[in-house]
Amino acid sequence: MRRIASILALLLVAACATDATSTTSTAESVATTPAADPAAGSSAPGSGFPVTVVADNGEITIEERPVAIVSLSPTATEMLFAIGAGEQVVAVDDQSDFPTGVPTSDLSGFTPNLEAILSYEPDLVILSFEPADSAVSEGLAATGVPALVLDGAQTLDDVYHQIEVIGKATGNEEAATELNLGMQSEIDEIVSNTESSGQGITYYHELDPSFFTATSGTFIGQIYSLLGLVNIADQTDTEGVGYPQLSAEYIVSQDPDLIFLADADFGESAETLAERPGWEGMTALENDAVIELDGDIASRWGPRIVDFLALVADAVDNHASSA
Repeated sequence: MRRIASILALLLVAACATDATSTTSTAESVATTPAADPAAGSSAPGSGFPVTVVADNGEITIEERPVAIVSLSPTATEMLFAIGAGEQVVAVDDQSDFPTGVPTSDLSGFTPNLEAILSYEPDLVILSFEPADSAVSEGLAATGVPALVLDGAQTLDDVYHQIEVIGKATGNEEAATELNLGMQSEIDEIVSNTESSGQGITYYHELDPSFFTATSGTFIGQIYSLLGLVNIADQTDTEGVGYPQLSAEYIVSQDPDLIFLADADFGESAETLAERPGWEGMTALENDAVIELDGDIASRWGPRIVDFLALVADAVDNHASSA
């Protein structure tokens, strides 16, 4: 349950920011490649520095190419390794777990501690958000350590922008551009091949067994919308929070064509859904259209969003072929 709580907390933080199994893709294979050759192009030590980037905490100037990066964001960690900056990373937070072998620590991205971060002697720190009562980025700046706050993405353009920022900040700008182009190409291909067959198909995206979900106004909801899917939660979110809690009765009454389980890592499955009162005869269960998701891929906005979209596209194609 700890990871469910962590995922929900991160999603809710992303929602507040707006108001102010899987298929292998190019993006995933890039994420496991070794760091770029320091002698090549913009990745050369000192090449192009100092640089100034625009993050969610303002304009940040980085004097020299970082060689001791601390990432307190699982998404930023995936972006760093995907652009070949893995060898520059000395520590990641306790939720970062991809790619395999990242230098995990007991640092927390939810409650960042300045003293603990500084113990790794970083020359760049990346956070996914900064608690309202925290001044970690200011504290780091006061010690001469630049910090980038990169909030939860609200659109795909935000994803591409964050990859560009991390690429420029780490001296891997060319690799970041290549990653973005590869992601855009794959996403365009998936959409063009699937969009017409996805029109009008209804779905329910379950975040946890208490029926919290995500609407089309959220980042993950927009990914579903690329394929024309209709979110059964949209009409319930009268306050526009993005992450309403539905009732079991409402979900059953809507009888979605597809059900996606972002809580599959915690034991939820088609079998457990069938044990819920009134659920056994639902269309998605009858048609074997309950899709178990990797909770990390479904909650992060990094390079593996391509894998998530491909998985949804497969579910749409299977539904279309069985209709």
